[in-house]
Amino acid sequence: MKFEELNLNDNTLDALWDMNFSECTPVQEQCIPHILSGRDIIGIAQTGTGKTAAYLLPILTMLDDDTTYPEDERLYPEDAINCVIMSPTRELAQQIDQAMQGFSYYMPEINSVAIYGGNDGNRFFTEQKALSMGAHMIIATPGRLISHIQIGNVDFSRVSFFVLDEADRMLDMGFADDIKKIAALLPPTCQTIMFSATMPDKIEELAKTLLRNPVMVKLAVSKPAEKIRQQAYVCHEDQKVRILKNMFKEQKLQRVIIFASSKIKCKELRIELLRMKVNCDEMHSDLSQAERDEVMFRFKSGQTDVLVATDIVSRGIDIDDIAMVINYDVPRDVEDYVHRIGRTARADRDGEAITLVRGWDIGYFMEIEKFLEKSIEKLPLPDGMEGPAYKKLHGKPPKPGQKRKPKRKPKGKQQGKPEQKRKKKAATKSHKGESKNV
Repeated sequence: MKFEELNLNDNTLDALWDMNFSECTPVQEQCIPHILSGRDIIGIAQTGTGKTAAYLLPILTMLDDDTTYPEDERLYPEDAINCVIMSPTRELAQQIDQAMQGFSYYMPEINSVAIYGGNDGNRFFTEQKALSMGAHMIIATPGRLISHIQIGNVDFSRVSFFVLDEADRMLDMGFADDIKKIAALLPPTCQTIMFSATMPDKIEELAKTLLRNPVMVKLAVSKPAEKIRQQAYVCHEDQKVRILKNMFKEQKLQRVIIFASSKIKCKELRIELLRMKVNCDEMHSDLSQAERDEVMFRFKSGQTDVLVATDIVSRGIDIDDIAMVINYDVPRDVEDYVHRIGRTARADRDGEAITLVRGWDIGYFMEIEKFLEKSIEKLPLPDGMEGPAYKKLHGKPPKPGQKRKPKRKPKGKQQGKPEQKRKKKAATKSHKGESKNV
């Protein structure tokens, strides 16, 4: 379906035309009409399906159409906050704001402000000023918005649209209470739009709390692009760094993202790569906003070859020329695997995805293969390495640094018995021997 068929206004369509967007995606086709009609909506769709445009385009159309009326007849007052968009991360908030600037190019009366932490005090006061003047749209991370609410910088009494983008991830990051506090300040007439990649029980509970008779739009998790060449090494945990070293030794890898399961592992891995003379940076939640911006600028501009990152980069970050994604750890969820490797093979390019599968993670990787309905190619380990058998292990993996309990010795062995018992047994044997000789 074309955007012209969706009742978007001329200014919105002109901006889409300039950006070379003509055909809408399935999530846009299904969501935009419901949002324009004023319905609450919950959309279940993964990153990369066009969710941002699915809610921005209809909201911008309604706000822009309203500016044609006299001030006293407007539904969306110029001096009020009309739309609140919640984002789990600063990077996604920035990206939503950039998309908003493009879509609203022909709407000079529509203004927005992005609100997120990790920056200096000057940024906070700039946000404070924008909020007091009544930004039409604010794109915010929960923690930073709560800070403004606590010192009285925000008036949500006339908000018309409340959007939760990547709601499942916000709950995973512990923002449930913050979201409920923010939602409690909204008027009962506010239209609520929620997007999530998955639909666990906690999302259902949140939806029941915030949404009124919502329309559900659910798109199945799509499989990764066929042009992504997926491979794996089945190895032990202590072999992973050696495998990476071999990979970077055999070929000069550039435009690579390596995903690690934690920020601690992310930091350690970057140190190992620097020892290998690999031009790399790290990206995780311990960095300040200025540091994150600098890291992303260096990577996007090609100054850095490799980015070692947590899942902060797996969703909502648009970099079109990634040649390879390496999963240093197997993702626990199929959706996370799809999000991660979806960073490559974008914009009609080919890409590679390599996963390092330790023994205890084989079961998770088998679930990924089950979803993909195919077996991922297993690469031979470098010379001198022997990995585990490719079969699911049961029980819990040992904690880092924990040693396995030694196996018990068979009964009847003398080794390990108390000294007193050994002496007693030896004396008994000697006595028996004397009796036998008589």
